[in-house]
Amino acid sequence: MKVGLVLEGGAMRGMFTAGVLDAMMEEKINVDGIMGVSAGALFGANYFSNQKGRVIRYSKRFAKDRRYISLFNLIFTGNIVSKNFAYYKMNEKLDPFDTKTFKENNKNFWAVVTNIETGKPEYLKIEEPLKDMEIFRATSAMPLVTKPVVIKGQKYLDGAVSDSIPIKKMMEKGYDKIVVVLTRPLNYQKNKLSDKKINMIHRKFQKYPNLINAMENRYQNYNETTQLIKKLENENKIFVIRPQHSIDVKVIERDKDKLQNVYDMGIEEMKKNLQKLKEYLEIGKED
Repeated sequence: MKVGLVLEGGAMRGMFTAGVLDAMMEEKINVDGIMGVSAGALFGANYFSNQKGRVIRYSKRFAKDRRYISLFNLIFTGNIVSKNFAYYKMNEKLDPFDTKTFKENNKNFWAVVTNIETGKPEYLKIEEPLKDMEIFRATSAMPLVTKPVVIKGQKYLDGAVSDSIPIKKMMEKGYDKIVVVLTRPLNYQKNKLSDKKINMIHRKFQKYPNLINAMENRYQNYNETTQLIKKLENENKIFVIRPQHSIDVKVIERDKDKLQNVYDMGIEEMKKNLQKLKEYLEIGKED
């Protein structure tokens, strides 16, 4: 039986995901493949490197460091998240990512990105995280506060623009059981963008009409996907873990206690769902 894990993004709402994944690591829940979007990909990689606690540790450590994520970065580099500090220096030196364990796991890991020419999602496989760091940058490149990331001559932005929750793609991959971790509560509905934001998008991406179309219609695609997820969940075809209420954190969240609270929320939600998850995955079931 192949188990797949789908991880929604959501910037610092991803602390909920980090808590869920750490609780799953604690229970040694086996997963054969992961498909993550934005923060879901960034934080989800630690599952295959078996680095429990790493996400909350470095997130709190650098929460007030403007070199990590800040308007200062945006103004002086065009990227709200620092390329060199947050992606490279942090993962290579400050809180090293365990590439060796990730590779030895020999599992499938995909990050969703959006091709700005087509406005369509692409699902890029991560073979070696430190060498594939530009893919992680691309999947989390929030459109209005990040420059497009170039990979093999093609420009990409945040995967959430085109496929916020890649449940359909994961099903296509042939996984028998799929666990989905969301960062929005059950009845959340995404709203249409405001006229002000639409005007900003048109000005910034006037050369990329397909990207503009994807951004304008994202709310419809998102809401349709969450309806599909509810249907599949009710049919016991997938297992979903989500927060019970809206998560109140900012994109630039300096409050370490808030980050810890969201992380703890993820741990507790996983613990509440543990027995049902084991039943869904048939863990402990006799042959």
